[in-house]
Amino acid sequence: NKLTYQIGNLKKLSSLVEKTVVCDFRVQDVEFGGQGAPLVPIGDELLFSDYDFCLNLGGFANVSTKTNSTRIAYDICPVNIVLNRYVSKLGYDFDDSGKIASIGKMNPELLSELNGLDFYNLNPPKSLGLEWVRDIVFPIIDNYNLSVEDILRTFIEHCAFQISRETGKKEDAFILITGGGVYNSFLIERLKTFTNNKIVIPDKNLIEFKEALIFGLLGVLKLRGEINCLRSVTGAKKDHSSGQIYYP
Repeated sequence: NKLTYQIGNLKKLSSLVEKTVVCDFRVQDVEFGGQGAPLVPIGDELLFSDYDFCLNLGGFANVSTKTNSTRIAYDICPVNIVLNRYVSKLGYDFDDSGKIASIGKMNPELLSELNGLDFYNLNPPKSLGLEWVRDIVFPIIDNYNLSVEDILRTFIEHCAFQISRETGKKEDAFILITGGGVYNSFLIERLKTFTNNKIVIPDKNLIEFKEALIFGLLGVLKLRGEINCLRSVTGAKKDHSSGQIYYP
């Protein structure tokens, strides 16, 4: 319906902070027939082009890369949205360094069923959401009646396999990994066993604030009247300079 709802995109912000504010980056893209997301790949293109893949490990794993000189980006698989749900049954907010997963036993049947989900055979652009996980993934996992440790162990293997399947499409590639999932050492360890490509984990600031940094860049590009939204990743009818500029 060409509708998107974002909070905080108000002219009042500029008067409150007494600064020029650039915000509301998604609405114009939706008007141009795009999804309004992802917005980060323009930053990957301009700031991190030395890397073959920019991989973010958050609630979902998503990746940005170049194919035939065109920047594309898409979701790969769920990560923390699943891991955190099950470890919460043990009273934890997250599995610190993947220690609980590391003592679990992998269930081959569950792993096979997860890897066989239709989504993984779709071509990009493609994206995932909570609804898909809630309706498809959780019921599959719950059907096995496994311990939390075994669920975490199996799902880590699933994540590592799916991520390596996508990033393995290029040989001798450099993969920049950011997002909270980087701190799951067991996931990173399993990922390394599936790939011969070079995994690069940057400093803490870049791990945690890469997206914030790039949103700052979106504002700079808008102020310059330069492209900050790519049709190849959002599906819009054209590349464009998106956002609203508000002055105090």
